[in-house]
Amino acid sequence: MTTDVLTRTKGRVDAFFGISDHGSTMKRELMAGTVTFLAMSYVLAVNPMVLGDKGALGDKGMPMQAVFTATAVAAVVGTLVMGLWARYPVALAPGMGLNAFFAYTVVLSMGVPWQEALSGTFLSGVLFFILAITKVREKIIDAIPMQMKLAVGAGIGLFVAFLGLKSAGIVVANPDTFVHLGDFHKGTTLLALLGLLLTVIFMVMRWHGAVLYGILATAVVGIATGLVKLPDAVVALPHGLDQTFGQAIIHLPNAFTNEKMVIVVLTMLFVDFFDASGTLIGVAHQAGLLKEDGKLDRAGQALAADSVGTTAGAIIGTSTTTAYVESTAGVSAGGRTGLTAVSTAMWFLAAMFFFPIFAVVAGVPAVTAPALIVVGVLMSRALGEIEWDKLEYAVPAFITVIMMPLTFSIANGIAMGLLFYPIIMVAKGRAREVHPVMWVLLAVFVSYFFFLAE
Repeated sequence: MTTDVLTRTKGRVDAFFGISDHGSTMKRELMAGTVTFLAMSYVLAVNPMVLGDKGALGDKGMPMQAVFTATAVAAVVGTLVMGLWARYPVALAPGMGLNAFFAYTVVLSMGVPWQEALSGTFLSGVLFFILAITKVREKIIDAIPMQMKLAVGAGIGLFVAFLGLKSAGIVVANPDTFVHLGDFHKGTTLLALLGLLLTVIFMVMRWHGAVLYGILATAVVGIATGLVKLPDAVVALPHGLDQTFGQAIIHLPNAFTNEKMVIVVLTMLFVDFFDASGTLIGVAHQAGLLKEDGKLDRAGQALAADSVGTTAGAIIGTSTTTAYVESTAGVSAGGRTGLTAVSTAMWFLAAMFFFPIFAVVAGVPAVTAPALIVVGVLMSRALGEIEWDKLEYAVPAFITVIMMPLTFSIANGIAMGLLFYPIIMVAKGRAREVHPVMWVLLAVFVSYFFFLAE
């Protein structure tokens, strides 16, 4: 009797996800989900460091315990929606780059309280959902030229890498030259350099979860040398959400009256929309799930799942939740259906109970900094796809990329690039190729520089 029930259950799961139709097995899907989790679980250590009150934000940051719990819950919710509704082997979690924008641009540079920043994240998620379930999404995707999309991704990569170098103490401030090489006699700087070297070695060896293993190895060396404290415990019940849950809704009225939130919401929406689109297409392509015309089945559901993750994550208490390119690790292990995503979500659910371990890691920037640098390297690969021999693309792309780290603002980089692009295209005699949406964005960003930016 038990065997019959188990057989019927397996059959229903197989039919729901189409496991056999994709030439896969339940065992392979579950293993692929585990591989995906290992590849992206570093977010549980890095996100609290970026957004938390024990990192660069200090007392302007969110309670670190709450950020950890919210990160895990957002990953569970977003990934389950992707797996059960869109049925793609794609996992979601608070995005690297977008969390940096939230922390360093919105909270630090613009002076927006984190509660209102969560409101902005919520609004961007709602707008994303509307775009995802309507045909407007195709028009928006077509409006922004591919060269600018590539530049935004690469620029965020440089910005994230710069944050990592700064956190590691490899790059420090200097009143005469703005930046300077850090003190290599300092223990934490040497620890970060070792961590970077180990992480890169693990990646070159093609270890799934290389970034996580790099963080763990760095933490072990840090503990052995006395630079990192041992955790007080291993397991703890999840808590802290009472400090962040619902703040995005409570502070919505303030977000609507703060003129700076226009650029915040637009930037979050812009980056998340194209990042999610690119990641979904890339993962689907590797998994052989794209149709012959290159289009994605259930694209609306997949993008809507991403937007639901962002909206839910904002309500719970974290920055924009988005599809992770590390999902390709699971695909390379054989994952082809939404069951892979469900498996990944279950691992994030289990990880929620291990905050003491992740807190020790997140509390020492030198341990997590190598992860930021490596993520920056991976994001910057888009530089190679930009058509540098065409000035009408090269100039706005370069301005976008370079302005992000030099002005310490992702929003400034995007705004400057999209301001230059349509004007240069007109000068080139290619005005007809500039989508009307680009002119609207031009007007918005001109207003931003003259009336909103400080």
